[in-house]
Amino acid sequence: MPDGLDPYAVLEVGSTATQAELKAAYRRLVKQHHPDAGGSDEKILALNAAWEQLGDPESRRAFDRSSSRSAEAARDEARARGARNARASQAAQRASGRSTSADQDLADWLRKVYAPVDRLIGQVINPFASELRALSADPYDDALMEAFCTYLEQSRIRLDKVKTLFQSIPTPASARGFGLSVYHCFSELEDAVTELERYTMGYVDSYLHDGQEMIREARQRRKRLQEERRRLEIG
Repeated sequence: MPDGLDPYAVLEVGSTATQAELKAAYRRLVKQHHPDAGGSDEKILALNAAWEQLGDPESRRAFDRSSSRSAEAARDEARARGARNARASQAAQRASGRSTSADQDLADWLRKVYAPVDRLIGQVINPFASELRALSADPYDDALMEAFCTYLEQSRIRLDKVKTLFQSIPTPASARGFGLSVYHCFSELEDAVTELERYTMGYVDSYLHDGQEMIREARQRRKRLQEERRRLEIG
């Protein structure tokens, strides 16, 4: 039987046809499509192959069993394909959900951690130049030194708040590098305040110089962080 042809369809009968009905159909079609009656050799070959497969009861049963298995296999494959598609769809949904969740985590971290941290860091960095300028008028003036020490005390309090905020929510995986830079920024400010506090206790210029340099570097780092923050994409 040529591949892809159903012998029942070739003989124009159903799969429940009796052997007598098969034989009658075969004879009718052979007569109808015989080359002498204007038919084609190809059609006759197909009819003969169909009859050879179905005309013998044992051969017919073997074909029916094979067809049943093929149909069941096709159904199994369809079910398996449907299951694969369902799993793929579920995986895509989970991936989309994870992506959405990751984006939300990043948005929350930027809003709840980075934004207030950046604001507090600015409250330490921005007044420094004017505070130092005021002190430089006369570092040995008690009132001026007291004002500068008050600035350092307030800066220390703000940096303690920064540390608490930074530790309050884990940094999202997508912002690990960014978070590390934030940590370095406020750690540098903590070191700067420590150096400046040492200066106020002994007027050693090297402490003042080191503190100034650390604040300058922290200012530059903060600026880079702000630029990077604007480039962060939230899907």
